[in-house]
Amino acid sequence: MHKRISLLSPLDTSSPPPFQPQSFDDPAKAVETLTALYERNTAFLIESFSELAQGAPISSRYRAFYPQVSIETTSYGHVDSRLSYGHVTAPGIYTTTVTRPKLFKHYLKEQLSLLMKSHNVPIVVSESSTPIPLHFAFGEGAHVEASTNAFIDVPMRDIFDTPDLNTTDDEIANGEYIPPPGEPSPLAPFTAQRIDYSLARLSHYTATHAEHFQNFVLFTNYQFYIDEFCGWARKLMAEGGDGYTAFVEPGNVVTLPGSNAPETDATLTRLPQMPAYHLKKKGHAGITMINIGVGPSNAKTITDHVAVLRPHAWLMLGHCAGLRNSQRLGDYVLAHAYMREDHVLDDDLPVWVPIPALAEVQVALEAAVAEITGYEGFELKRIMRTGTVGTIDNRNWELRDQRGPVKRLSQARAIALDMESATIAANGFRFRVPYGTLLCVSDKPLHGELKLPGMATAFYRTQVNQHLQIGIRAVQKLAAMPKEALHSRKLRSFFETAFQ
Repeated sequence: MHKRISLLSPLDTSSPPPFQPQSFDDPAKAVETLTALYERNTAFLIESFSELAQGAPISSRYRAFYPQVSIETTSYGHVDSRLSYGHVTAPGIYTTTVTRPKLFKHYLKEQLSLLMKSHNVPIVVSESSTPIPLHFAFGEGAHVEASTNAFIDVPMRDIFDTPDLNTTDDEIANGEYIPPPGEPSPLAPFTAQRIDYSLARLSHYTATHAEHFQNFVLFTNYQFYIDEFCGWARKLMAEGGDGYTAFVEPGNVVTLPGSNAPETDATLTRLPQMPAYHLKKKGHAGITMINIGVGPSNAKTITDHVAVLRPHAWLMLGHCAGLRNSQRLGDYVLAHAYMREDHVLDDDLPVWVPIPALAEVQVALEAAVAEITGYEGFELKRIMRTGTVGTIDNRNWELRDQRGPVKRLSQARAIALDMESATIAANGFRFRVPYGTLLCVSDKPLHGELKLPGMATAFYRTQVNQHLQIGIRAVQKLAAMPKEALHSRKLRSFFETAFQ
C-alpha cells in the first residue's frame, strides 16, 4: 500500500505547462484555442484525481486554471450603439474567464465577432489566475469512482481546488462590482466559476444537461401544462418534427423526429424538483419548458441558474387569483407591471427599482392570444385584461387580516395575484433576459369564487391546452424577431458588460 503524505508536510503545486497568451483576429480560431486550453486543463485535473483514487501517492497539490479572453481599447470613439451589447463604452482592458467553451461555442463566437467589429481590436486568449475547482472539471452528470480510503489522510481541499463561494457571486450582474485599481473591467456578466456553479445546479434541479436548454424558456407552476407540452411535442416528433430536431425529457431521454418513442427506455422513476423538457431546434432556437412548482424561492432559484445560458427570452405561463369582480375563471392576464411582495430578490434588486414591460414581448403575447382565441381588437378585452400583477410570498394570505393586503393591491391597481411572476420578471430585468407574463385566472378569492373539484378538472382540461398554445405561439413570434430587436437597450444600465 502506498504511504500517504502527512497533513503537516508542505506540498508543491503541480500544474499543466504555462500557456503563452495568443492574439487573434478570427473569433472562430480564438474559440478553438479557448476550447483546447480548457480541455487540456480539465483533463489534467481529472487524470490526477483518477491516479490518486487508484492509490497513487500524494506528491503535490494539483491546480489548473480557467482560460480567459481579453480585449484592450484605447479610444473613446463612437461605436454603433443601436445594439445593446457587443461593445464597451470606454478605453481600458476588459476580460472574462471562460468555461465549457464547447457548450458556449456559438455564443462566444458571436460576442467576440461583435467586439472585433465594434472596436477593430484583436482578441487575446490566455490563462487566468482563477483555479478550476475539481468538482467543475468533471462537468455535469459525472459519476466518479473512487476508493473510500483515497482521501482519508489528507482532505481533498488540501490537494485540489474546490468551489469558492466567497467569489461566486452576482456582483457584476447586480452592477455592484468595482474593479480594484489597475485590474481589468469585466467583459461578461458571469465569471466562469459562477457559470459552472449554475450548470451543476441546473442538472440537479431539472435532471437534464445544459446542452439541451433552448434559448426560449417557458416557466409554469402547474404540471398540467407540462403534460400538454409533452403530448404536443411527442405528436410533433411522431409526425416528423416540423423543424424541431429532438424532444428531451428529464433523465436526458431523447425522442427523435419520425419516432413514436424515446431512443432509450430510461424514464426516471422519480422526477426532480423542477423538471425540464426541451423541444430542440438548430442553434438552440427551440423551446424549453420547466415546471418550477409554487413560490418565489423556486422562481428565483431556477432563473438564477438558467440566466447563465444567456437565453433570448423567458415567459411565465401559469394560474393566478383574479382580483376584479369583472374577471371570469379562464380569463387571461397580460402583466404590464409587477407589484413585488415576494421579497426573495430584495437584497439583489431593491423594490424601488421599476420592472418595465417590454414592448416586443407584450406585442408577441397579445398577438398570440388573438390568433389562438380568435378575438381581435376591442373584442379581445372580453377574455384578457392587461394590468399589474402582484406576487406574494404567503400562499395563505387570505387567512390574515385582509385589509392591509387588499388596500395595497387596490392602490397598485393590481388585477391578479400569484407567487412567481414578479420574481421571474425581476430576475429577467436583473440578468438582462427579456421577460413576460401571461396568466390564467383560476379563482377569485376576494369574491368567494373558488373551483369545486369537478369544476377544477373541467377547467384545467379545457383551458390549459389553449393557454399553452398561446405561449408556444408567442415564443415562435419572438424567435422570428432579429436578436437586436429582442435584446432591448431598456435592460442595460450605465456601465454594462460587452457580452449579451
